[in-house]
Amino acid sequence: MTPRGFLYGESDGVGTITLNRPDRLNALTFELYDELTRFFEALDRRDTVRVVVITGTGRGFCSGGDVRDIIGPLFETDAPGRLAFTRMTCRLILNMRRLKKPVIASLNGVVAGAGAVIALASDFRIGCPEARIAFLFTKVGLSGADMGAAWLLPRTIGLARATEMLMLGEFITPDQALEWGLYHRVVPSERLAAETRSLAERLAAGPAFALGMTKECLDREAGASLEHALEIEAQAQALCMEHPDAREAYDAITQKRDPKYRGPGGR
Repeated sequence: MTPRGFLYGESDGVGTITLNRPDRLNALTFELYDELTRFFEALDRRDTVRVVVITGTGRGFCSGGDVRDIIGPLFETDAPGRLAFTRMTCRLILNMRRLKKPVIASLNGVVAGAGAVIALASDFRIGCPEARIAFLFTKVGLSGADMGAAWLLPRTIGLARATEMLMLGEFITPDQALEWGLYHRVVPSERLAAETRSLAERLAAGPAFALGMTKECLDREAGASLEHALEIEAQAQALCMEHPDAREAYDAITQKRDPKYRGPGGR
């Protein structure tokens, strides 16, 4: 858990990933994509982590793929190589959604391109006044449907607004993102870290197994019929009832005390 391309720290069940290329607005490189993809997979097996925060240093959260280090070299790559790259970027989003732990995107600055999709794939997005967001792909001649954006965004802000964002590729303000439901909250820059930490600690104190099950069901039911969704939820709830956290919640209520839930691995 010692990455080379970004910073990482753990405290009280919260693992924090900090993108750390401030001179490039935390733009992603081939190596960063690969390392983040593998890191999110590893976090799913790390019992000491109950919540994951991803943020950036400097003026940007993440400005997307680095034009100099990614876009240029891709023109020199053959078709199979380009497809391998786009599939790798999609695996990053898949691993974020498969992670059975809440992910909070703490948006400290500009959120663009792949950075916007990483924020979108997170479970919570907290912005500040500098956190303008855009899905810039059509601005560089690429499809607005990239890294799962055309699946995730309509489910977050509706088809009409998602169409506008993905086709025009224009920035919207944090206040507009909040109004549309893309951001959960917007706070002054000086309060961003504290607000993020408060939410992370609240989630970390919650029932990890139940939170993971909730996240899984949200994704599994996105394309399901009502009948199928009801069966998914029936099975999920039955599994939660078998988990020690359900008994702990009941005991805490009847004993008028705070519950002490187990970690993601059941310990």
